[in-house]
Amino acid sequence: MESCCKQNANDQSPDQTEVSDALIERYGITDKKHLSAASKRALKWPTYGNEWFIRFSEQPLKGDLAYEEGVVRRDPSAIIQHHDRYYVWYTKSTGPTQGFEGDIEKDKVFPWDRSDIWYATSLDGITWKEEGLAIPRGKKGQYDDRSVFTVEIMQWEGMYYLCYQTIKSPYTHRTKNQVGLAWSDSPDGPWTKSKEPILSPADNGEWLPGKKNRFEVIKKGDFDSHKVHDPCIIPFQGKFYLYYKGERMGEEMYFGGREIRHGVAIADNPKGPYIKSSYNPISNSGHEICVWKYNGGIASLITTDGPEKNTIQWSPDGINFEIMSSIPSAPHAIGLNRTVDNEKDPTEVMRWGLTHEYVTGDYQCIKRFTSRRKQRHGNFVDFAQ
Repeated sequence: MESCCKQNANDQSPDQTEVSDALIERYGITDKKHLSAASKRALKWPTYGNEWFIRFSEQPLKGDLAYEEGVVRRDPSAIIQHHDRYYVWYTKSTGPTQGFEGDIEKDKVFPWDRSDIWYATSLDGITWKEEGLAIPRGKKGQYDDRSVFTVEIMQWEGMYYLCYQTIKSPYTHRTKNQVGLAWSDSPDGPWTKSKEPILSPADNGEWLPGKKNRFEVIKKGDFDSHKVHDPCIIPFQGKFYLYYKGERMGEEMYFGGREIRHGVAIADNPKGPYIKSSYNPISNSGHEICVWKYNGGIASLITTDGPEKNTIQWSPDGINFEIMSSIPSAPHAIGLNRTVDNEKDPTEVMRWGLTHEYVTGDYQCIKRFTSRRKQRHGNFVDFAQ
C-alpha cells in the first residue's frame, strides 16, 4: 500500500500563485507550487513586529476595592486622572443571585442586577477609597428603574460623560436592555441623566410566542436585536463613536464561543443622537468593549468569543478592523488607563489598569492588571510602571 502522505492523481494541480522566495522561507513552505489553504492564508498576512503582543498578570487591590464578602464590584470603567487622583467608576450591588425562577420583583437574576454605579479614587492605582454613589437606578417606570451597570467614562472639553447599560423591570430572559448617559462638569458629580436612552437594540427580531426561552425565535434579527452592552464613547475624527457589544435574539454557539459581535453608533454631539453605522457589525468576535485611539485610528481588544477571539485589532477609520496580534488570557472587562500617552506605543494604555474577578458565582471584586511585552520565545520585557 502506498503511503497516505504521497501525492496522488486526485490532488489539485500545482498552485500557480506567484510568491516571493523570501515569503516561502519566512513561513517554511516546502513547495511554492503546491500551497495548502493554511499556507495561502499565511502568505496574505501583513508583516508585523511584536509591538502589539503582550502578556498579562493580575494583582489584588487594597483599600475599599479589596474583596468584600456579600458585595459585587465589577466592570470597572477606564481610569482617568483629576488633579492628583485617579478615578474609576464601576457596577455595585449586594446580596446573592437567585436567577430567573424566583420572585421576579424581589430576587436578583444576575450579579449586575439591582445595581447602581459607584466610584472610587486612588493616589497610586493600588489603594482605593470608595467615594460613593455616582449614578442611581431610576424611579419606578423609568427605562433604568431596575439596574444601571457596566459603565464607561469619557472626558471632553471640560465635561465628563458616563455611558452605561440600563434595565427596566421586570427582568426576564427576553428583556431588552438599553444604554443611558449622564454628564457633569466634575468627576465627583452631581450627574445629570439623559431622560431617554441613547441606544437601543434593533427592533427586527421576533420571539416564538408563548415561550420564555431567549433562544426560541421566529426571526433572529440583526446582530444586536436582543441587547446592546458594554458601551464606550470615543471622540474620533470630529465625531463621537459609541462602540458596543451586540447580543442577538436566538443567539447560537459557533466558532469557539457565543454569537457576539461589536457595533458602533456615531453622533456629532456627545449627548447624541447616536446613529448606528450601516457597516455594523464591525467585528465577528469579542465580548466586552475595550477600545482606544492609536496612530490616527482605533485599536480594539477582542476577547472570549468567536473565531477571532483573543486578538488585538486596529482600524484606520474606526470601522474596518484588521488583526494585529494574538493575545492569550486577557483580563475580563478591562478598565484602560487613559491617563497615559496612548500614541507612545500600541499597547501603552494597557501597561496597567483594572479588571474584575469572579471570587464566587455571587460575588466579584475589582483587581489590578499589569502587562509585559514578549519579544521572542521565552523572553519578556518589563515596562516601567
